[in-house]
Amino acid sequence: MEVNCAVECVNGCKLGADCPHAAHRAETAQFIESTSLDAMLAMAEEAVRRKAIDRQQAPTQWVFPEDGIQPGE
Repeated sequence: MEVNCAVECVNGCKLGADCPHAAHRAETAQFIESTSLDAMLAMAEEAVRRKAIDRQQAPTQWVFPEDGIQPGE
């Protein structure tokens, strides 16, 4: 039986012990229990900072009308 977890398990896992994501849920629960909210916020802030730096360092991408790009694409 194939289950689309994002749709069918919104109110709880339908597969129970057969859930292929059980290990990930256990790891996530452990992370949440052992990590302070301040540490999680610091991790998120660092990820946003790195992404902003990556965007600044990325080369400029120019779009020219003659390349055939139509409005709305």
